[in-house]
Amino acid sequence: MSTSTITRKGQVTIPKEIRDALGLAEGDRVFFVRRGEEIVLKVLRGNILELRGSVKASKRPESFEKIREATKKKVASKVAGDG
Repeated sequence: MSTSTITRKGQVTIPKEIRDALGLAEGDRVFFVRRGEEIVLKVLRGNILELRGSVKASKRPESFEKIREATKKKVASKVAGDG
């Protein structure tokens, strides 16, 4: 088990054995995912698709057609001077 101390600026040093195990080097990017009482550190390797699933959706997404129809109505309302 490795430990690290938080600095005044909220920074921590990732222990060498963990950096080596993850193949981390200076300049690499990481992100943090909260899972209940745990925080998981993940390596960001240049592909935004790796972030998929890291944020839970608050509700099911609407269909594209519903969004398109609502947009058309809003634009029509603005053109007509109603909104």
